[in-house]
Amino acid sequence: MAEEETELSDEQKKGIAKWFIINAPAGEIQYVAKDLKSVLKDDDVYNEAAAVAFPIYNKSHLISLKMPGGYGDVLVTSYGELQDNEYLDPKTAQVAIVDHVKQVCKGVRPATDEELPSPYIEEYRYALEAELLKYAAEAYPKGSCSVYCTNGKDVEGPGSDFEFVVVISAARNSPHNFCNGSWRTIWNIVFRDDIQILELKGKCQVGAHYFEEGNVQLDAKRDCRDSTMFQGPDETATAVVYLIRRHENEYMASLEGSYLDLSDNTFKELRRKLPVTRTLFPWHNTMQFSLKREIRKNSESGSCAISERHKSQFP
Repeated sequence: MAEEETELSDEQKKGIAKWFIINAPAGEIQYVAKDLKSVLKDDDVYNEAAAVAFPIYNKSHLISLKMPGGYGDVLVTSYGELQDNEYLDPKTAQVAIVDHVKQVCKGVRPATDEELPSPYIEEYRYALEAELLKYAAEAYPKGSCSVYCTNGKDVEGPGSDFEFVVVISAARNSPHNFCNGSWRTIWNIVFRDDIQILELKGKCQVGAHYFEEGNVQLDAKRDCRDSTMFQGPDETATAVVYLIRRHENEYMASLEGSYLDLSDNTFKELRRKLPVTRTLFPWHNTMQFSLKREIRKNSESGSCAISERHKSQFP
């Protein structure tokens, strides 16, 4: 007798729904959410799961949303998060009010003095952001970037350490061509005043999803470290962006090299060393094999055999 299927509890359903939403590929969360809502057939369960999962997804994917009023875009990140779905945009000194589930910006308000860094810190932050915007416009035409002060925003002058976080986010979604992709980099920069050194720690992440007659996903990451001299705002900004550019270009070049190596070496290594013939396959000269020629040769030999057999039956 077949065992009866156990009905999942609402908490189990919410846990599964949250997992699918959080792990949706870049640019596809709304498609995943729509299918989940249809499968669950319970608006209360879906809404509770979505309310928790969407903010996690949006912040981890560093999504960019258009602000009303012509203020430009705001990045949804934990570094700019204030409270009650409010996110600081340092470029415009505005605070965006975000609807996470709909992935839209509902409104904006001016940032208060307490939410903004001191004039001394802002001088460094603004110079770095200005240099970063030029780099991002060149390297990521459809991307967004921001510089946040995450520690020491009230420092009034030299003599104290402070920290910035540089965030770069770019996405290229083409669902009608069955592919979506994203690029995300986060750079933590510590300004060490005592030794006049800047310490950089970067994390680059690339995601891609191809789903034409299949399902192939890429999730690649790299950590970077570097340092430079603590100088004036403009000199520091130039030095930092130079290092960011160098590391990101090196990572992109390594990815391209891996893809070129994929078909030439990696896939071949996945095959058995010797086929059933116990003879190495000549990968260096695959053109010597011709399926058409082999078929013709076999068909001709088969025809000769049949003719000889027929002759033996008729004197």
